[in-house]
Amino acid sequence: MWGHSADEAGRLAQGRRTPRLAGFVLPPDVVVAMKDELALQDATLIVSAIPVQYIREVWTRLAKHVRPDAAVLSVAKGIENETLLRPTQIIASVLAEAGRDNPDGKPRPIGCLSGPTIAAELARCLPAAMIAASDDAEFARQVQTRFGTSWMRIYTNPDVLGVELAGAVKNVVAIAAGVVDGLQAGNNAKSALLARGLAEITRLGVAMGANADTFFGIAGVGDLATTCFSPEGRNRSLGEALGKGETLEECLAKSPYVVEGVATARSVAALGAKYRVEMPIAAAVHAILFEGVDPIEAIGQLMSREPKPERVG
Repeated sequence: MWGHSADEAGRLAQGRRTPRLAGFVLPPDVVVAMKDELALQDATLIVSAIPVQYIREVWTRLAKHVRPDAAVLSVAKGIENETLLRPTQIIASVLAEAGRDNPDGKPRPIGCLSGPTIAAELARCLPAAMIAASDDAEFARQVQTRFGTSWMRIYTNPDVLGVELAGAVKNVVAIAAGVVDGLQAGNNAKSALLARGLAEITRLGVAMGANADTFFGIAGVGDLATTCFSPEGRNRSLGEALGKGETLEECLAKSPYVVEGVATARSVAALGAKYRVEMPIAAAVHAILFEGVDPIEAIGQLMSREPKPERVG
């Protein structure tokens, strides 16, 4: 394991525990690397779990230590603000710019692992399922075999765009679901928001070239449902605090984690405009986060939109 903070890595290496995952003890056979080169120089498969807005900075730092033939698997969920690139695209771009591609021209295996995965449940080995997505079918199968266990079922999917987009945009919808919780608007409203949120994700994905079926599977509706209803979800929890009257600055200051949906809301707004996709829920979240709109007003605006037939995708 590698971390950007030498102090945090040192504490983890010595104590084998982290406040980020209470009650979990890091197995003794997991090595916590204290130097960049020791973490990556012999790695043939690198799992990237870096918050999206920091991926470019970290991979630029580490690129010179990455083997030209090393495969990369991203588990991050978000979209970079400046470029609107997805995690696998950012990593591929940085490595190409650093000249770390295979000299024989063979593409580096790269993909993502995504799905409804609350960390505390995974640490307890509770049953779960995920999607291994890659343009390289053989690499996706290798990930499926390597990460599959008796309690973790891995499916493969060639639609990297759809899987990564679903994982990113569901965080924005989860903030809206939290706002509904904070306002005590009820489960009827929350379930309706989830359904219409899925429609927005699907419309954007199809406009960008993704497979519509992806959004109705584990990486789509599965991940969306978990994030919107789990009390442990960071994005839902932030939305709930906003619904109760806290400011965004107060919410972020007290959270020990990166809440990916906040930055992603900016990217989703930009993608919706770029591809001319109507995304009222995402727009409402953007308005609450960055435009000073009161959560009650934002929900009221959603409910007062012009009546129309239901459409998904």
